[in-house]
Amino acid sequence: MQFKVKSTLTVLAAAVALVACGKKEEAAAPAAAPVASAAAPAAAGPSVVRIGHVGPISGAIAHLGKDNENGARLAIEELNTEGVVIDGKKVTLELMAEDDAADPKQGTAVAQKLVDAKVSGVVGHLNSGTTIPASKIYSDAGIPQLSPSATNPKYTRQGFKTAFRMVADDTQLGGTLGKYAVGTLKGKSIAVIDDRTAYGQGLAEEFAKAVESAGGNVVAKEFTTDKSTDFNSILTTIKGKKPDIVFFGGMDAVAGPMLKQMKALGIKAKFMGGDGICTGELVKLGGDAISDDQVYCAEAGGVEGEDKVGMDEFRAKYKAKFNIDVQLYAPYVYDAVKVMVAAMVKANSSDPVKYLPVLAATTDYKGVSGPISFDEKGDIKNGALTLKTIRGGKLETMAVIR
Repeated sequence: MQFKVKSTLTVLAAAVALVACGKKEEAAAPAAAPVASAAAPAAAGPSVVRIGHVGPISGAIAHLGKDNENGARLAIEELNTEGVVIDGKKVTLELMAEDDAADPKQGTAVAQKLVDAKVSGVVGHLNSGTTIPASKIYSDAGIPQLSPSATNPKYTRQGFKTAFRMVADDTQLGGTLGKYAVGTLKGKSIAVIDDRTAYGQGLAEEFAKAVESAGGNVVAKEFTTDKSTDFNSILTTIKGKKPDIVFFGGMDAVAGPMLKQMKALGIKAKFMGGDGICTGELVKLGGDAISDDQVYCAEAGGVEGEDKVGMDEFRAKYKAKFNIDVQLYAPYVYDAVKVMVAAMVKANSSDPVKYLPVLAATTDYKGVSGPISFDEKGDIKNGALTLKTIRGGKLETMAVIR
């Protein structure tokens, strides 16, 4: 580019400014600079590789979002302590954590923020409703995205090579619960409610299809929202259908108050749901409205045998670090960070273009959530489901199904 200048001083000033700008873009400044690739020359100190994390840190399910973020922080801390070497150079991993408030619009906004910050990869989002729209942004930028909890099948069926899922999807989750409702719980009249989110509605639809395929009878289909607190109208309608099972596609923040209102209305049906209600928080929110063997849910993941030892050790580390118990998805976030970094190390690069094929080809990585490998769509292979119930005010595992 040619510049017309009036003095030698002006030329010198412009040159200095341009050099300074170039150095700023290349340096691995922890606060604001783009990610330094493993191959880029470091300034003073180690290179920094940024990994993004997104979950709802505010709003009704902030406890789940924080659980996820904690899992990411624990993995990053451990890796930095152990020392990560990529292409012969030691790097420092930095977590760039964002809040999407379980809102699709906010989710796409923070996704673009992470892309602009040139993160090397993203772990998140938590909800299907935020994960799916954000996945297009990451795909366009070529940045790998590992969702630890989004179960709507659409996420990995859009043809994006950057999308990976750490848990089983709604086809498996809803299908298993539907068969269980009819075959094991002997449900004859089943009511279905969803919260109109991508997760809740998708799960409820898969559950209803499985119920009908198993010969069950869906007597009512109602819906609410993920922010509602009053369910008397739909529950009164459902009560008239005399269901023996009520299924809810949604999260624990809504399910707890719903259970209380079911009890107030005298609805004695069993209550079922997916991984969104399979939390210790549901026990607190539902309180004395929950009786033993009334609530049944399935966690989209699970371990048994030797793998259970690793999960138990993770839960103990998590409790020691944060002084709280794991809510739900933290182990899958922890594993997502570690399998992503393992791919960078193997590829000798934190550049998404170079390590993405290695990540996709991951075979039986040993995680705390079990062996990890992905199919051609990016779904976890041989995904597990853990059936649970509530007894004595605690979640109890009934079976792990693959």
